[in-house]
Amino acid sequence: MADNSANQEIRPFRIETAQTQLDDLRDRLAATRWPDELPGAGWAYGASLPYIRDLADYWRTAYDWREHEARLNEHPQFLTEIDGAQVHFLHVRSPEPDALPLVLTHGWPGSIAEFLDVIGPLSDPRAHGGDPADAFHVVVPSIPGFGFSGPTREAGWNAGRVARAWSELMRRLGYERYGAQGGDLGAIISPALGRVAPDAVVGIHVNAASVGFIPLGPVPDDVVAGLTDIEKKRLSAIAAFMGDGFGFNAIQSTRPQTLAYGLTDSPVGQLAWITEKFKEWTNASAELPHDAVDRDRLLTNVMLYWLTGTAGSAARMYYENAHTGDWFPTTRSSVPTGVANFAEDVAIRSYAEETNTIAHWSDFASGGHFAALETPGLLIEDVRLFFRGLR
Repeated sequence: MADNSANQEIRPFRIETAQTQLDDLRDRLAATRWPDELPGAGWAYGASLPYIRDLADYWRTAYDWREHEARLNEHPQFLTEIDGAQVHFLHVRSPEPDALPLVLTHGWPGSIAEFLDVIGPLSDPRAHGGDPADAFHVVVPSIPGFGFSGPTREAGWNAGRVARAWSELMRRLGYERYGAQGGDLGAIISPALGRVAPDAVVGIHVNAASVGFIPLGPVPDDVVAGLTDIEKKRLSAIAAFMGDGFGFNAIQSTRPQTLAYGLTDSPVGQLAWITEKFKEWTNASAELPHDAVDRDRLLTNVMLYWLTGTAGSAARMYYENAHTGDWFPTTRSSVPTGVANFAEDVAIRSYAEETNTIAHWSDFASGGHFAALETPGLLIEDVRLFFRGLR
């Protein structure tokens, strides 16, 4: 992508949160006006009132943002402007000279915090008991509109535009040949990057894959009959999700601005909106979100939305994807693509092969939608395995 930004400078960045922001957050949490809840409702109607009250109290009284801010700041961070948007990213160069550059893309309701447990093993496998030949130079951008890459200032930031921005970002970093990995929205953006820059992207690895990897409409009975048992289970999960779990998409792809008022003004509103997805999308064996994902890491993820006021601009990506073109795959990608299906993922190979060159496919009995948080070791090993043959 030829970028017309007048300023292509890459500037160092550190997260330095004003204490007034943290004091305001605690005051808002203390003054929460709580809703009612039906007796015994649990999670059936949405985020559980007792659970959210307890988590909000922990957030206010025990969670230490400064500790997690420092953890994020352990990694070199930068800002640059691409196509009119501020892009924030972590850039961790490997000590191994022959490391392959790899851009990791988060999804919604995720953030760069998803990848904190995989950056070290991917960039410096020698220091983490791995083979130094598997090393990567790791680039972890915040999607425009999310976290410190937001809010966006103009319409049109859909997945295809983000892919073009990533191509420009990697060019600015001097990487002519690199891999891409992502889950959720990252599993849409990463394949799109392969289509934008097929001569630069050596391989694409995805988890939590949907668009381009699943059927998006009714599946004929004769096709269903030809699926494996696990694929039939995934087809049923897709149908259940579309019927009972798609409300977030409906509002974010049609009226994100209306949603933004509540999430930007109320930290508990933002907390509940995100936590409910961690309850629904993590491994089914986890009774509660913190059984699957560390409670502090979940709150750090929420903080990256809250401190930057980007609930609305993050949601706008759903609107842009629904109302603009060039984000849905219409051509077959020639770039080798690897799929990691964790226990709650629903990609089906025959549909993935329609528009992708599938070179690697893994099915796992554990893990869920947030693989980098739930089962980082499995994700790391699958990424290493896939890219070994592409270096």
